[in-house]
Amino acid sequence: MKKHLLVSAMLLAVSLAAGEGYARAANAPKPVSTKKFDALATAALEAMKKRAAELKVTGVAVVNYAQGDSIQEWASKMAVVGRMKDAPTATEKGNNLLAIAYAKAAEMADTLKDSGTATRPPMTGEFGWQGGVIARTRTGYVIVAFSGGKSEDDVEVSRAGLEVLKGAL
Repeated sequence: MKKHLLVSAMLLAVSLAAGEGYARAANAPKPVSTKKFDALATAALEAMKKRAAELKVTGVAVVNYAQGDSIQEWASKMAVVGRMKDAPTATEKGNNLLAIAYAKAAEMADTLKDSGTATRPPMTGEFGWQGGVIARTRTGYVIVAFSGGKSEDDVEVSRAGLEVLKGAL
């Protein structure tokens, strides 16, 4: 009996060492498939486009989903909603709205708070601008950002995308 127990323990140890012993906890949510995220992200971007049209703003919409308890990687999809940049002029250096939307998302990934609401000063690469929203879901985090309008409009557009994703992930 002791020999069988020892052999079983050794096989378990070898399996774990080989990476074959990983198992999802019985009550852990099932991982979200790429196909499911893509469909949800498309729907969220469409909701954002609709809200942007209602508010008469253009810019860039970004949706991100990070599975799990911490943000270590994410799936992302973006859409240009009328324009991706404001071209430079003689007196202004212009705006890369895609970069600004992702900067908002990056800030939220670190702080787990809506963009522009963190209690710390913005880090290099961040602006501290509002316009992005984040929510913890049963399977991970949803991060949505829009850039192109006034901050309050960007937030409203982002909330439209968040509502699509929040309950489904």
